[in-house]
Amino acid sequence: MIKTDILIIGAGPTGLFAVFEAGLLKLKCHLIDALPQPGGQCAEIYPKKPIYDIPGFPEVLAGDLVDNLMEQIKPFEPGFTLGERADTIEKQEDGTFIVTTNRGTKHQAPVVAIAGGLGSFEPRKPLIDNITDYEDKGVEYIIRDPEIYRNKRVLIAGGGDSALDWSIFLTDIASEVTLVHRRNEFRGALDSVEKVQELKKLGKINLITPAEIVGLKGDGKIEAVVVKKEGEEFEKETDHFIPLFGLSPKLGPIADWGLEIEKNAIKVDNALDYQTNIPGIYAIGDINTYPGKLKLILCGFHEATLMCQSAYQRIFPDKRYVMKYTTVSGIDGFDGSRKEAEKAVVKAIE
Repeated sequence: MIKTDILIIGAGPTGLFAVFEAGLLKLKCHLIDALPQPGGQCAEIYPKKPIYDIPGFPEVLAGDLVDNLMEQIKPFEPGFTLGERADTIEKQEDGTFIVTTNRGTKHQAPVVAIAGGLGSFEPRKPLIDNITDYEDKGVEYIIRDPEIYRNKRVLIAGGGDSALDWSIFLTDIASEVTLVHRRNEFRGALDSVEKVQELKKLGKINLITPAEIVGLKGDGKIEAVVVKKEGEEFEKETDHFIPLFGLSPKLGPIADWGLEIEKNAIKVDNALDYQTNIPGIYAIGDINTYPGKLKLILCGFHEATLMCQSAYQRIFPDKRYVMKYTTVSGIDGFDGSRKEAEKAVVKAIE
């Protein structure tokens, strides 16, 4: 059982910033995310996409924003359960919640903050009749451990940042990398496209465009794919087929938690603290809805800040926190110790 003060479901920018705001209040956080790394869409789908509305940054790449947030929360030592989806929630007699993932990992906390962006993400699968026969048998939709591709033949399909970035990365690991895209033009960052073209010239990437994968072959595991190019079909041998066509957002099991849902989003009270209809469960970021809601990262940061203030009052109902600007209080000296944290809170109150 993993125990924490605030259990955050979703490790995107809003969830990560909530760790920082909670840390200033000496509250410990643990995050659950179905993706294999923190950052949500920013890390998984468009790490090299520029963002222009983050205060203090005229322009910042989505991946760099995630890196900066991870560096910002490092002093507060959050815990992570990655590559697992929050499936069920149970309220205990003491008022705490137990959240169990699809892999059976249990987490307990007095406060749950749902910061799942647009929900849990499921991979967009290509329309290949027998693709499910080869899932986990050479067909993967998300790269979790690059080492499994060492000295293997890898074929990636897709034209976005994820397909380009992984094709480039795996050239130093796999024995052969092939990238197939249905168009000659790519949707990813220009520097990534240029890098792929350069690696093609060096013979490190097989680039097949415009083409698509229309069939899979193999006895018990993937052994080859059927490539269709300019009306002609041919087989290409491979050990792994990785279609990277993006992720489809869904509320997933959270939709069955008894929360008030409106248009695939969780209704919250924005007049105070972004709490849901279930006391102790909050929803922040793109996953929530209320009158005047704007789906912007900076709005999620604001919601996370107020949520943490409310969470503190819920966890310590008899204490009053005196807010101090970080220019006065700083963030150094946080050692993760609950006893030391409570001493610091008491001192601040006095």
